[in-house]
Amino acid sequence: MTLPYSIPTITTLRDPALHLALQQKLDQKTKPLGSLGRIEALALQIGEILGSQEPALAQPQMVVFAGDHGLTARGVSAYPSDVTWQMVENFLAGGAAVSVLARQNGIALTVVDCGVKHDFLAGLPHGAQRKGLLVRKVPGSEHGTADSSVRAAMTPAQCELALHNGQELVKHLPGNALLLGEMGIGNTSAASLLLARLAGLDIAQCTGAGTGLDAPAVARKTAVLREVLALHAQASAPLDALAAFGGLEIATMVGAVLQAALERRVVLVDGFIATAAVLVAHALQPAVLERCVFAHRSGERGHEFMLQHLGVQALLDMGLRLGEGSGAALAWPLLQSACAVLREMASFASAGVSEKSEFAPARAV
Repeated sequence: MTLPYSIPTITTLRDPALHLALQQKLDQKTKPLGSLGRIEALALQIGEILGSQEPALAQPQMVVFAGDHGLTARGVSAYPSDVTWQMVENFLAGGAAVSVLARQNGIALTVVDCGVKHDFLAGLPHGAQRKGLLVRKVPGSEHGTADSSVRAAMTPAQCELALHNGQELVKHLPGNALLLGEMGIGNTSAASLLLARLAGLDIAQCTGAGTGLDAPAVARKTAVLREVLALHAQASAPLDALAAFGGLEIATMVGAVLQAALERRVVLVDGFIATAAVLVAHALQPAVLERCVFAHRSGERGHEFMLQHLGVQALLDMGLRLGEGSGAALAWPLLQSACAVLREMASFASAGVSEKSEFAPARAV
């Protein structure tokens, strides 16, 4: 089955002339060649994404995609699904980790209700909005996805609409950098299922503790996910797998990634769940990966395999597994530093500093 979703075409950023110019500019800075390590590679990547030898990141947007998962009825999470809406309220109140880190770094924060089992506008006048909140529920899935151990998490039409919602919301965001965050009790299960199916891995390799399951609970979770994979054995194409396993927040994030890549925004990817969205987007349009910077390697078991499958390396490795976009916010200053180095650091010529010279041959005695 193929969904009737019109996938945007993402073309490669490869521009040999720009790549050479950026590399030469980095090599002429007042430092030994390559001595700033991965900051240099990061600067080069951002320059290529933005198409500039003097890249500047403007009006960064942290978007936290939130949704509930019907599979939580099978006990795959240590927390009840009510935590999803409670944490969304915490984001909006400015009390969550990502709220603090976004505020610290001057990053605008928007929370998107993709399908949370809660009415965040209850009691407000008709048409009223809440600052920092976008409601993008999908008809028929207003309270989250279906239980994927019984039937597909989303219908093809619901999945398509979630993708469309993600594209549309990015079109209206300012700036040239999108930071991905998420919230959804049960979404590590959806991410594990997507990894197993799209990367061809055994589900045991892809399944971790999520919000804090002990070893026996992880074993039970793995068994449930194995059932889900068997039930949806025919869902092998990327969008079929996305519809089968969910979630709404991941599907909306996939649409957002595709649109951000189309617009040549820098996409700063958080942890396991956000990378699952990129995994799907990459399967649809491989050149998406050129626009993505991976913030950190999560402590969630499957994330390392996900990064390996994509062939990428994350910037940080700090044992983070909170989600929300917290790792992306922590990594954000590294992107700013990479751009500043490229724009502002002096060259040997401009600073009047001597470049490396070859050692003179030893004089005969």
